[in-house]
Amino acid sequence: MNNPDTSDTGTLVRLSETDQTVADREEDIRGRDVRDRNGDDLGKVKDLLIDGTERRVRFLDVASGGFLGIGQDMTLIPVDAITAITEDEVRIGQTRENVADAPAYDPELVRERDTYGGVLGYYGYGPFWGSDYRYPDYPHYR
Repeated sequence: MNNPDTSDTGTLVRLSETDQTVADREEDIRGRDVRDRNGDDLGKVKDLLIDGTERRVRFLDVASGGFLGIGQDMTLIPVDAITAITEDEVRIGQTRENVADAPAYDPELVRERDTYGGVLGYYGYGPFWGSDYRYPDYPHYR
């Protein structure tokens, strides 16, 4: 892996927009329900945002509401927030209210380091390009 302090660290791309795949298909959480720490439904994992330099998942792109993809709300949730993953769902350690108040999702700005640095800060996590960052035990299945 590259040094997390390099200037290139942090360029995010959607996994679906690359020719890459999750190494183990059983660990691909796209399409799974996302639930908060109280078990409330937050939506489904639409995509995974990966770090172009280190090739690690950094955010879940979560879709909620809408019909057939129209009118959906999109939310970025850091992988650091994941507390459990099962065959059907992803649990996070945040509340529905906290996720609802997260910084607005703008797909055009998702590649900007300042944008997702702000999202990480909102959720209480430090930047993954910092020297003291420890990548979470993701994916973690029971």
